[in-house]
Amino acid sequence: MLFKNADEFVKSTHRAVTVFGMAGVGKTRLSAMLRSSNWFHYSADYRIGTRYMGEHIVDNFKREAMKNPFLAELLRSDSIYISSNITFANLDPLSTYLGTPGNPDKGGLPLEEYQRRQDQHRVSEIAALRDVPHFIERAKALYGYDDFIADTGGSLIEVVDPTDPHDPVIETLTASTALLYIRGTEKDAAQLVARFKASPKPMYYTPAFLVRKWAEYKALNKIAEDCEVDPAGFGAWGFEALLHDRLPRYQTLADNFGYVVEASDLAIVRDGDEFVDLMAAAIEQRMR
Repeated sequence: MLFKNADEFVKSTHRAVTVFGMAGVGKTRLSAMLRSSNWFHYSADYRIGTRYMGEHIVDNFKREAMKNPFLAELLRSDSIYISSNITFANLDPLSTYLGTPGNPDKGGLPLEEYQRRQDQHRVSEIAALRDVPHFIERAKALYGYDDFIADTGGSLIEVVDPTDPHDPVIETLTASTALLYIRGTEKDAAQLVARFKASPKPMYYTPAFLVRKWAEYKALNKIAEDCEVDPAGFGAWGFEALLHDRLPRYQTLADNFGYVVEASDLAIVRDGDEFVDLMAAAIEQRMR
C-alpha cells in the first residue's frame, strides 16, 4: 500500500500501518501510545504467544512442574491450573519457551531442541502476520476502530523475501497496510544489545544463520562440545550478530515496499496526530 501523495494517507478515513525494525527500537511503545488515540493495536508477538504457540508454552510450564512430586500429583488430579500470562508488554512466557541453546546446567537447551522450537516460531510468525487483514476487519466490525497498527517482531525480516512482491507475507501486508520501517542508528544498536542482556526478548534465527553462528561462537571461544556453551554468552553475542545482519534487509524491504522514519524522530511523537504527521513526512520523502 503505497500512496500517491501524503494527503491520501492523512485524509483517509481508515488507516492501517505495519511497523517493523530492530527488536526494542520503539514499535511497541508507539503502538501502545496510539491505542490511547483510538488506534487498534495488533501485536504479532502476542498473537504468536497465544493463538499459535500458547499450547507449547503451557506444556513447557507443565513439564517443569512435573519435576516436582508435589506439583506433579496436583496436575495429575486436575487440582491446579497452569497458564501463560503473556501480554503485549510482557513476552517472557514466549522468550522462556524459545530459550537459548547451550549448557543445560545454566538453563540452556540442546541445540536440536532449540532448532525445533525455532521452526515452531517461524511457522507461527508467518501465520500471525497473515492474520493482519482479518484483524483489520475485526477491529472495525467488532470495536469500531478506523485506524489500525500492526506491531511486528524484529524477526519479520527472517520470514519474508524483501525483494519479492509475491512473497506471501509481503503480499498480505502490502495489500492491506502501509509498511513503515523504524530505522535506528549504530548507537541505538549498541543500546539495544545492552538492553537485551538485561532483558532478553524472543529471538528467531534462520536455520543456516544459526548453524553458522553457533559454529563461529564455539570456534572463537575454543569450545569443543555444544553442552559447554554458555547460553547467556551466546544469546547476547548472537543477538548482536543477528541485529547487524538484519539492518540492510530491513532497508531493502522499506525501499521496495514501504516508508522510513528515524527512531529518534519517532521518540518525540506524543499522540496519533503527530504520528500521522510523521507518516506524511515519510510519504513525501519517498516521493522525492
